[in-house]
Amino acid sequence: MSPGRIEDHPVLGPLRERRSIAFTFDGQDVSGYEGEPIAAALLACGIRTLRYHEETGTPRGIYCNIGHCFECRVTVNGVGGVRACLTPVQAEMNVERGLPLPSPLKKGGEPL
Repeated sequence: MSPGRIEDHPVLGPLRERRSIAFTFDGQDVSGYEGEPIAAALLACGIRTLRYHEETGTPRGIYCNIGHCFECRVTVNGVGGVRACLTPVQAEMNVERGLPLPSPLKKGGEPL
């Protein structure tokens, strides 16, 4: 499916066939396997930055991968704050990365 995905694991053997589904990330067509987390599907597509820090603008991606750190927050079908590491990808899902806040909303009201 993609060069970032392990299809034949050296210990577990070949992975079973799963249904591939299409969704979008920031308007870009991507694909994943039905039932896998959004973060895993995006990582397999070579996408590591899931959002940017609201104040500093530094890139953020998968960190704990178990839902505790909230570093992988994305917007899914218009709903913000969705943890990509816990949310299964669905067909026709529209995923958007979080962006830095506009300058007037940053701490102190000044651009960093």
